[in-house]
Amino acid sequence: MTAPVPFPAPTTAMVLAAGQGLRMRPLTNDRPKPLIPVAGKPMLDHALDRLAESGVGTAVVNSHYLGAMIGEHLKGRAAPAIVLSPEDTLLETGGGVKKALPLLGTAPVYTVNADIFWLDGPVPALRRLAAHWNPAEMDALLLLMATTRAVGYDGAGDYHMDPLGRLTRRREGEIAPFVYAGLQIVKPELFAAGTPDGAFSTNLIWDRAQEAGRLYGLAHDGLWFHVGTPQGLKEAEDLLAIGGMRTVAH
Repeated sequence: MTAPVPFPAPTTAMVLAAGQGLRMRPLTNDRPKPLIPVAGKPMLDHALDRLAESGVGTAVVNSHYLGAMIGEHLKGRAAPAIVLSPEDTLLETGGGVKKALPLLGTAPVYTVNADIFWLDGPVPALRRLAAHWNPAEMDALLLLMATTRAVGYDGAGDYHMDPLGRLTRRREGEIAPFVYAGLQIVKPELFAAGTPDGAFSTNLIWDRAQEAGRLYGLAHDGLWFHVGTPQGLKEAEDLLAIGGMRTVAH
């Protein structure tokens, strides 16, 4: 039995850096959330460094709140090559990708939230996503984190995952075992047809992919930090200071 031929890993990424970071105030009073440092480096740079290490040549970075600071911060970066996609009005995650479609090309891309922080397991998460990606079966492949192991996260989760990796969204009142970790591979054309002009959430894309049986997930095998508030940032920094070790439920 021959091994399946791997599909090419994405070489372009969309980095979502336009949010206002309201829950991170007062830290975001004078800077956008992606520029807040974790472990001595802005979260945006952590994400871009991982993309460069995984072979991404071009990263499209959107911005809105204090967007000029993001543009200035990225001026000196050589890898990946940066293409800015500023937004006059906040377009949310889906609208931000749709606006950037002329810059992204037609091949599958990574999208990465610029305000998250993760530690890779034995194989980098972006490379694991690429190894699992199968565009013949999938429209989107989401990196997921077990809610019991998500540092700083206290929500009800986002998705259930079957043994083949297919995802179904948590129903109202349910608790789901996985939360979206802020990284995915997705087909750009999903954002083009039949989507609103202006602001909309990527949840629209995922719900359509789920209905078609083409929404898949991959469980992250490293650590993941929900840096949503100043307290969450402190918890992440405290854990990283002692090596990132944490006793978690399995």
